Amino acid sequence: MYVLRPDEKTTPVMLYSRDKLVRGDVVTKQTVLRMNIWLRTDGAPNYLHILKPHVIVFGGTPVKSFTFSEMFFPNSDLIGFHTLPSVDEPLDYEAEEANRMMQDVQILMGTFVVKGKLRISTQTELYSSLEVARVSWLSLYDAEIVNPFVPQMPPMHVPMMLISPEHVAFALT
Repeated sequence: MYVLRPDEKTTPVMLYSRDKLVRGDVVTKQTVLRMNIWLRTDGAPNYLHILKPHVIVFGGTPVKSFTFSEMFFPNSDLIGFHTLPSVDEPLDYEAEEANRMMQDVQILMGTFVVKGKLRISTQTELYSSLEVARVSWLSLYDAEIVNPFVPQMPPMHVPMMLISPEHVAFALT
């Protein structure tokens, strides 16, 4: 089993890809102060080092699950990321910021459906915001994550998650 170095810490996270869900403890440097925005930083690795990962693979019937001692998950395969609700971090915006609003959206993220809110300009609509954003990761707030293929999996509620806008679909209701 991996032994943390003195300059390392772990944080419980969920990782989403097109066909996998991973829950485990990601290893980072102690200097990473905000895990909920970590993937946006230059310090985000090519592979996320996950300890005690529980993996669910969606690709057939029945759904398969695996447990490992360690996993190295490619950042390039990630389409969604969040800390577990036990981690309490501030959101990445100022509530009083002028000319911003919360847009209700549903995100189709692999086999998951996520209801949440995107923070966009009051001067535009969602389509224009997405077209001009040109970012690798968008913040989605007040997210409820469900998987219609696994009805026994209860909905997950998180205050904030990161989504890869080029790998998900956005829907308005």
